[in-house]
Amino acid sequence: MAQSDTHVSGTVTGDAECRFTESGIAVARFRLVHVPVQWDAATRQWRDGTPVRYVCTVWRDLARTATESLVDGVRVMVSGRVTEIRDNCIHLSVDEVGLSLRQRIAYTEASLPSPAAAAPMSPAAPVASVAAPAPAEPAEGRAVRPAARRASGPPGWWKQERAAGWHRPARSTAADVSPSRR
Repeated sequence: MAQSDTHVSGTVTGDAECRFTESGIAVARFRLVHVPVQWDAATRQWRDGTPVRYVCTVWRDLARTATESLVDGVRVMVSGRVTEIRDNCIHLSVDEVGLSLRQRIAYTEASLPSPAAAAPMSPAAPVASVAAPAPAEPAEGRAVRPAARRASGPPGWWKQERAAGWHRPARSTAADVSPSRR
């Protein structure tokens, strides 16, 4: 009987660990936890099921890139074959690993944004002339703290520019209107 591929999504627990065989082949292992979500009809709510634990093994180039890319808490999707079930863990030989975009943005080397990508855009001004807003001056006697980054929501400069009206078109004045329109 041929082995069939298994597809699992879950959260990496701990960092990936890479080692090398005597012949120089890279092999990495990482742990993955999948928590199934189940509908509870009695309470009419979703609830977490029993966590399923996986030990994933990757080889060669995938082992190198997985070691560099995977850290504790990252959601991933893996595709591979079950090799054994031992100590309440399912062991997988993984062929493919992908980052889940449910909670984060991922960039590839080919799609890395330029610094200009973070600058706010104005319909009236070209992208090259748009500059990042200057930081606000602190009130007297107050210490300046860097703004805390949140995992979701727009960055602080976005809110400042939006409040300043960059998203609205400029109003025309009487001087801007041609004599034929008066």
